[in-house]
Amino acid sequence: MDKPTEVNRLTVVEEGTEFHGSMTSTCAVIVKGRISGELSGPALTVTPSGSVSGKITVATLASQGEIAGELEAEHAHLAGKVADKTVVRARTLEVKLTSEGRMTVTFGHETQLEVGDEPKPPERK
Repeated sequence: MDKPTEVNRLTVVEEGTEFHGSMTSTCAVIVKGRISGELSGPALTVTPSGSVSGKITVATLASQGEIAGELEAEHAHLAGKVADKTVVRARTLEVKLTSEGRMTVTFGHETQLEVGDEPKPPERK
């Protein structure tokens, strides 16, 4: 039997599963259920049934579900819902449009998008 490699390994949080706390993964994370807390890893995919909230640090973020909190990624691909007061920091940001050209992302009240080479941390009030 072949030894798994980082390319074919996944951490999956299935629909109906909730995780609260801190998670670090060396392989891609797919969320079909719910994660609340801190998460870091190379990639995060939030499916339409998935929800992630808290402090998230990944190289690639792809969300079709709901995200909330403070998210940092090199590359972010958003569809679905971005909750109120969420901060998304990314070097590149792609927002998914439908075939009719309509936006499929819903941004909550006071959402912050910081896109560019060196996103700066939020100002303290």
